Amino acid sequence: MAAYFFDTDMLERRGLPLKRFDAGERIFLETEIGDALYVVRSGSVDVISFGRVLEQVGAGGVFGEMAVINDAPRAAAAMASEPTEVAVVDKAAFLDLVAEEPEFALAVMDVMAKRVRRPRG
Repeated sequence: MAAYFFDTDMLERRGLPLKRFDAGERIFLETEIGDALYVVRSGSVDVISFGRVLEQVGAGGVFGEMAVINDAPRAAAAMASEPTEVAVVDKAAFLDLVAEEPEFALAVMDVMAKRVRRPRG
């Protein structure tokens, strides 16, 4: 299965904002309304549901995409597990990227498919 890593330099060239989080800092909570997805430039993020770490997302990884795609509340929380910098992709930027960068859209779909197929434990 192909692994996609997001081109964070491309996102920066497009002028997308960067945001820094300290270790242990909350990025968003489960059930919050999501208005952006995030691409990790450096550091690591724990995706958490009901106190359990579902996934650790490192540099080049994406999280928070489901809420942007279907305008639904967040399905999980996210917290920086170490000092972390992310590119913030809001809904308008997401739609532009999908239209102009087909590889970006494929990468988001790949991430979502892998998460849906992930064994639950």
